[in-house]
Amino acid sequence: MATAYKVTEPVAIRISGPIVTAIGMHAAQMYEVVQVGELGLVGEVVRMIGDQATIQVYEDTTMLKPGAPIQRTGAPLSVWLGPGLVGNIYDGIQRPLPGIQAHSGAWIRRGEKVDSLDTEKKWTFEPVASVGDNMMPGQAIGRVVETPLVNHLIMIPPELHGKIKRIVKKGEYSILEPVAVIEDEYGTHEITMMHRWPVRLPRPIRERLRIVQPLITGQRIIDTFFPIGKGGAAAIPGGFGTGKTITQHQLAKWSDADIIVFIGCGERGNEMTEVLREFPELTDPRSGRPLMERTILIANTSNMPVAAREVSIYTGITIAEYYRDMGLNVAVFADSTSRWAEALRELAARLEEMPAEEGFPASLPTRLAQFYERGGAVTTLSGKPASVSIVGAVSPPGGDFSEPVTQHTRRFIRCFWALDTELANARHYPSIHWLHSYSEYAEDVSPWWQKQAPDWTDLRTEALTLLQREDRLQQIVKLVGPDVLPDSQRLILFVAEIIKDGFLTQSAFDENDMYCTPEKQITLMRLILNFYRRGRDLIQAGVPLVRIRQLSCVPQIIRAKTAFGNKELEKIAELEKAAMEEMDGLAREYNIKEGTVICKTT
Repeated sequence: MATAYKVTEPVAIRISGPIVTAIGMHAAQMYEVVQVGELGLVGEVVRMIGDQATIQVYEDTTMLKPGAPIQRTGAPLSVWLGPGLVGNIYDGIQRPLPGIQAHSGAWIRRGEKVDSLDTEKKWTFEPVASVGDNMMPGQAIGRVVETPLVNHLIMIPPELHGKIKRIVKKGEYSILEPVAVIEDEYGTHEITMMHRWPVRLPRPIRERLRIVQPLITGQRIIDTFFPIGKGGAAAIPGGFGTGKTITQHQLAKWSDADIIVFIGCGERGNEMTEVLREFPELTDPRSGRPLMERTILIANTSNMPVAAREVSIYTGITIAEYYRDMGLNVAVFADSTSRWAEALRELAARLEEMPAEEGFPASLPTRLAQFYERGGAVTTLSGKPASVSIVGAVSPPGGDFSEPVTQHTRRFIRCFWALDTELANARHYPSIHWLHSYSEYAEDVSPWWQKQAPDWTDLRTEALTLLQREDRLQQIVKLVGPDVLPDSQRLILFVAEIIKDGFLTQSAFDENDMYCTPEKQITLMRLILNFYRRGRDLIQAGVPLVRIRQLSCVPQIIRAKTAFGNKELEKIAELEKAAMEEMDGLAREYNIKEGTVICKTT
């Protein structure tokens, strides 16, 4: 017989994993945060039927039972935004893991309550506005040096505007102390260095901009062949062991974004442990400072509550939008959106929603769109250009790119870096396959590249064409062997191998190769393609391919990526000159024997 509950106060009547059904919730609102049980477990209202509400709990519900009290907060799930975010490590609902460790040890206890930002720490606030100034939403009233790499602007919250009635002098203040008072038609409002923002609500902007500048990652196959623009969205799909996480680590380490937000949503704990241990020891290549001074980590591993995994990407993207509003370029790395989608599937099953493809909820495309569309190049409310770039890893079961998460993701991104299992097994890293990948940003960022290297488009097109021709020739080679091919086609096979070994592969452990500047990338590509052009002309004139393969410059060309640093471009130019002289020697030798003159190529 069902137990009767008094409905004067909200109580739980049904518990299914992280899903709790409560009655007495007639005054509640959708997406309102509530506290469940005696421990005050954090939850969120996701369905309302009369006075009955369905609550999604972000913590472990073990030992929770019907009759547990429910306390409403009257506010949606929000994050704290202010100085102290950079360099911190959070879980999916913005609880600081270092703070929890200091408070209760290595394990997160249920109902743990730790402030997202340090409310006691004093920050040096420097005003940039004066009494009487009319302030619009998003305008800065002061600044704080958050880290040596981040100048944190204290901005008017998006919902406020008015005249400054009072502002403090330069000094030390905590994030909860008022630093200014704004007066509008509704009265006065105190401004502190911290404010809250709902995670599911995109922060407002003035307008969206066309993407015109690439996000430089230092990875040759990405920057040269498949670039992503600042404000763009990209996906890294790949099966188990193909290097999705490693590739994202490389991008997070070396991309030229001002702020890095790395979201580990549902990945294995040992992978996140590697991130947490490695990132604090890394050095920013641009400034020489620790990389953590411009990085925010959100860790929600596969053994953490599944509901918190679902909200973790919204926590990360909201923090990214906050720094974007300061006029900064932010890069968000989500690893992986497949684990996030699996959390949606599990929650949808417990909510008894009708399943769609492979059991995923019918709302999966909408949820993916809501995430990726929060990126982009924009003009902020204060009139500054800024961007949020999003790179999401996708883990299709068995490497099957036709599964729903990969297919729906392709609808909302313009850059697709397909990882290949055979390349990974052959120790070819990054294992991004050049024939299965694409970037629709290449045309958008070509004017920027043309300023760096006028021949970038031609070099990129020629190299990709060679790789495509090599793939077709390999099909013939597998049937009848390479010996039946003429030397002109075997040269294509040879040069394609040079491109793969000397350009596309990149070592994360080699000091000269882990990060490659755009200038070095173009210089290396020009070296290889000039070698191909001269070799093609020599073969057309009758020089056998075997003589070209025997040139001493060939292994030097392959090793140039590791032999020379980013500032040694003149040495690469010297190598190219030496290679051309060797090939000129072949031309002279051929002329002596055959009496044929070969025209030099530029």
